[in-house]
Amino acid sequence: MDFLVRIDTARVHELPTDELEDITTRERARGRELMAEGVLRHLWSVPGRSANIGIWSAADADALNEALASLPIRPYVDIDVTPLATHPMTAENPAT
Repeated sequence: MDFLVRIDTARVHELPTDELEDITTRERARGRELMAEGVLRHLWSVPGRSANIGIWSAADADALNEALASLPIRPYVDIDVTPLATHPMTAENPAT
């Protein structure tokens, strides 16, 4: 199942510099692991904001919640999740 995940990271930047550097290093490592596992499929920065938008894949909402909870920045971010369904037009023509 695919999900559109919006993560607002503004509060992370309020941390003291040493904590911010540590959490950023651990977050990048965890993000790479989630990408390698196929959970985090695409990730974009949102221009002009401390936020990102990504396409995440998980067996169900519980599995997605576990993946998001594993993020080192989780205590400092606001997350909005939208479950995605296959559009009928895409189902008819998988090449698009």
